[in-house]
Amino acid sequence: MPDNNTVEETVRQIVAKRLRKPNLVFDENTTFKDVGADSLDIVQILVAIESAYGIELDDDELRQIPDTAGFLNYIKEKVAERNIKDS
Repeated sequence: MPDNNTVEETVRQIVAKRLRKPNLVFDENTTFKDVGADSLDIVQILVAIESAYGIELDDDELRQIPDTAGFLNYIKEKVAERNIKDS
């Protein structure tokens, strides 16, 4: 699990690394398309997030999320669920 970074910062770092955009900035309305991610990038970003947090993301649930704010909330929920299972 990532250090003391927030979910937002960890996700930003993963996306920035994958897209080779170290100064990447996004807000709650940004989409992967907005930051130049193609479908392969998105798959690799999702795998990296799953690995970083030890969670499993559901493709059907992800398709329902329109923006970064929803995506970050989804990741936070999955991390919280994992933490409850691990306690």
